[in-house]
Amino acid sequence: MFAIGRYPVSAQDSIQSHGAPGSPWRRSRADRRQPARLSYSCCVWGLAERGFRNILGDTIKTSTALAAIAAFAVALPAYAEFSLDDKFTDADGDLIADIPTDPAQLVDPGTLIFAYTPVEDPAVYAEVWQGFLDHMSEVTGKNVQFFPVQSNAAQIEAMRAGRLHVAGFNTGSNPLAVACAGFRPFAMMAAEDGSFGYEMEIITYPGSGIESVEDLRGQTLAFTSETSNSGFKAPSAILMAEFGMVAGDDFEPTFSGAHDNSILGVANRDYVAASIANSVMGRMIERDVVSADQFVTIYQSQTFPTTGYGTAHNLTPELQDAIREAFFSFDWEGSALAEEFGRSGESQFIPITFQEDWAVIRTIDEATGVVYECN
Repeated sequence: MFAIGRYPVSAQDSIQSHGAPGSPWRRSRADRRQPARLSYSCCVWGLAERGFRNILGDTIKTSTALAAIAAFAVALPAYAEFSLDDKFTDADGDLIADIPTDPAQLVDPGTLIFAYTPVEDPAVYAEVWQGFLDHMSEVTGKNVQFFPVQSNAAQIEAMRAGRLHVAGFNTGSNPLAVACAGFRPFAMMAAEDGSFGYEMEIITYPGSGIESVEDLRGQTLAFTSETSNSGFKAPSAILMAEFGMVAGDDFEPTFSGAHDNSILGVANRDYVAASIANSVMGRMIERDVVSADQFVTIYQSQTFPTTGYGTAHNLTPELQDAIREAFFSFDWEGSALAEEFGRSGESQFIPITFQEDWAVIRTIDEATGVVYECN
């Protein structure tokens, strides 16, 4: 069990209904406008220098959105800075759990369990990852098994309980995995030129009557889950800071549980609008699950870092090094990974650090009042 802000989340809590006990929409409007501390310029432009690509090519729009969030956040009192659960140490100050120095605390499993973030039906990705997992098996000398998780919460709980050793956690859940599960991210997918990232889009369907973000007032907006950056946290911050819109007062929120659910919901006109990761939508369009003409984008954000890959903190140092080697020595050419993730421009793994590359996400968390408590 862990908590996001004030609300406990378990592996069963992958979808939280609007207005249900424990839902943030039960709070008052004033309480929902959560305080924060941030210096947005240091965080975002540092990422830009690392090679973020902006699909919009619209730096004015990006700067305006960031300035709005920054102005909103700095006007409010400060929360405590990001910190790890007390059971972890961070002697070097890199914001991730140190590898234990006591040999009794280290694990060297005969079978490595790998899980990819549940942005879509896990069954879609079991075969996609198999070639890579075979490569990891060769490099590490271990059996490697794909674990199909159904929610971000279940994935975090699995690593926290020691049942998950290697994982790709989505953008929004990375800080929670680092803080509460001892996740040590070190890699991310990128394009051939080293650029990386995706955008949050708010989408609707043609003829919905929604032509701009302001038209969402009085409507229902589908989020994915509370641990998702593009599916909840970023749109919540942007809608509040840039448009003065608060869920539960200015529009009705609902939760679909996953990006593919939200995208299919809009395509089938079950949801009038949804906030999603455009990388997921792009891959679904490429696979002919949906078609581009079923959607209209009314907002596109700045570029965010994508899924972060890493290990549990208590694997032996030698095993963690071997797993890193497997990621950076994998040959993408002709692989199922290249076929699937090439749809959104990725063609390699690149090294990253949580401290630098997730600074913008931690800032968004602070701006929206997210506080991670690990129980």
